[in-house]
Amino acid sequence: MRILILGAGALGGYYGARLIQGGAAEEVAFLVRPKRQAQIAREGLVVKSPLGDFALPVKTVAADAPGNHWDVVLLSCKSYDLESAIEAIRPAVGPGTAVLPVLNGLSHLSALQRAFGDGAVLGGVAKIAAMLTPEGHIRHMAPPADLLFGEIAGGMSARVEALARAFQAAPHIKTTASPAIMDEMWAKLVMLGSLAALTVLMRGHIGQIIRAGGQELILRMFRLSAAIAAANGHPVPDETLTGMERMFTNPKSTSTASMFRDLKAGGPIEIDHIVGFLVEAGKGAALDVTLLEAALVSGRTYEAQRAEAAA
Repeated sequence: MRILILGAGALGGYYGARLIQGGAAEEVAFLVRPKRQAQIAREGLVVKSPLGDFALPVKTVAADAPGNHWDVVLLSCKSYDLESAIEAIRPAVGPGTAVLPVLNGLSHLSALQRAFGDGAVLGGVAKIAAMLTPEGHIRHMAPPADLLFGEIAGGMSARVEALARAFQAAPHIKTTASPAIMDEMWAKLVMLGSLAALTVLMRGHIGQIIRAGGQELILRMFRLSAAIAAANGHPVPDETLTGMERMFTNPKSTSTASMFRDLKAGGPIEIDHIVGFLVEAGKGAALDVTLLEAALVSGRTYEAQRAEAAA
């Protein structure tokens, strides 16, 4: 199996490096810009992890000549970069190529299907805490590093099984070929959407919000997100919801969403892609989404302020 990874950032770089270590994929390459290509040529792909630091020599390809023989293109980017990411991988997507996005949320699926066709796109969920350092190194903060993927229509396919075999050889990754990947994506959205909405709206982590008297608001937000998933045909299992609720009721929790961390850093945020999607899905199910709308307006106000400052 030949696998192309867009970029060599935190997620794609980590998963790609572990794939190479596993040795089960026939070819793994990274589609990168010239500056990143030159850095990797000098240093290799550098990963800092509590499981052990390493640097690998890896194959990179340039955007102007990616080839189109790839079996899978792994796409990890922020939603606001999705349009440019689609154009970057378009030359690499041939008639038999599967596109595996591991973005947060769900709304990117329709954009990718419009670009490449319904049958080309898989569903994916990444569960990993990683970042790209200013030095261009991938910092894996802590286990786990899970990856789930599957056919959007459900069931199992030969291409998903082949991809699973390639990833199962990769060390320190728990891989699941899911026959119900949309359920998995909705479950992550319930957790991530609630956490993003809460921390962006309140400008603090979960423990701080609880100690400020916000426990009931936290539970209302979480239960609303779960109700939206259920109303859209993807109820989250009770056991999973119980685990999520433990985090949302822990006064010592320092959990925040990456969206809030991006906001604190002054960068763009995925407010419409994640919280906006939940709002529209909730309205479509005739649910009261007022609390989510407050978070959406808060995030959009921040984006407006960024735009005004840049003007």
